[in-house]
Amino acid sequence: MTVPQPPEPIPGARLLFSLDPSVSHLNHGSFGAVPIGVQRAQQRLRDEMEANPLRFFTQGLVDRIAHTRRHLAGFLGADPEGTALVGNATTGVAVALQSIGLRPGDEVLTTDHGYGAVRFSVERECRRTGATHRTLHVPLIAGDEEVVEIVRSGLRPGRTKLVVIDQLTSATARLFPAAAVVGVAREQGVPVLVDAAHAPGMLPITVASVGADFWVGNLHKWAYAPRGTAALVVAKPWRERIEPLVVSWEQEAGFPARVEWQATLDYTPWLAAPVGLFTLRSLGVDRVRAHNAALAAYGQRVVGDALGVAPADLPEPGGPTVSMRLIPLPRGVAATKDAAEALRTRIADRLAAEVAVMTWNDRGWLRLCGQVYNTPDEYDRLAVQLPTLLAQR
Repeated sequence: MTVPQPPEPIPGARLLFSLDPSVSHLNHGSFGAVPIGVQRAQQRLRDEMEANPLRFFTQGLVDRIAHTRRHLAGFLGADPEGTALVGNATTGVAVALQSIGLRPGDEVLTTDHGYGAVRFSVERECRRTGATHRTLHVPLIAGDEEVVEIVRSGLRPGRTKLVVIDQLTSATARLFPAAAVVGVAREQGVPVLVDAAHAPGMLPITVASVGADFWVGNLHKWAYAPRGTAALVVAKPWRERIEPLVVSWEQEAGFPARVEWQATLDYTPWLAAPVGLFTLRSLGVDRVRAHNAALAAYGQRVVGDALGVAPADLPEPGGPTVSMRLIPLPRGVAATKDAAEALRTRIADRLAAEVAVMTWNDRGWLRLCGQVYNTPDEYDRLAVQLPTLLAQR
């Protein structure tokens, strides 16, 4: 099989970012990259805030946040009245978990593809309430029907009080059939929390079409918002039960304001987020998605070939716009979290390339992303240099 052709670059896209040109930034999925225009919009908001903090916080800020929320919810295909802006997806997960009302004997069901910080949050809430956490193993190559059946078989009527499922997994770059999982859980009256940290901007999926009881997604990854911008979307039956992690002055206003207002929080990332969407739309949303997915697929193949990985052993993400790809590392390499972090640092220091090195099921994996500021030669260089670096371990 031949290596897929890389996409044509989007003219001028690289110039929209202030990234260090001496480094190959191949890990957009972890922290994103904020376009220069968005940085400047946020700085203007910070200047406004610092010019008169009392006026900024007390005259119209709640309304400005609500206006921004409506704009962002429209992009996500979510009900603005059921959407709250939060700092990140992990914060949204914590808010939802504490609002479920878990009790001793209840259980929360997750998969082994879940994000580590979400797992910690689930385990903490279970310790606090006396509930239990049960993890389902989902094979990396499992198809959508198998994923749904694994979840269906794992449900325990009367005990399972929440299912947490990823829309696109961080550790394994897998697109999960979140809407189908919501459907089978609903048949047994079990609510579902969808961790869609990577969905906004990357996936052409509306929140309403997923139908989850709780949905959380970051806009500071693939939607070009400043870091600290995410959305928690809650279905109508749960909204009155949602409580913030910290109570502040909008508590009596109910959801979503009671979750959003956190006194002297820096709200400028949220207020500048629409500029990120403007940047994405200016480049062309569909164009960006297709470009990024094709570039990630190219990187996966050239680096996989260099490491001697057969094309059949390169995991497919399950969607035409998924912009993250996984490559298995040789057995014994990055098999623990500490070893994975050490390898990631070595690649950054010696090869001037920022990548993600993951550990999943005691196996090391390299995760590569594609973004409009990347070029095929960055993956080519990594393909040439990485085998030698791994041989030196």
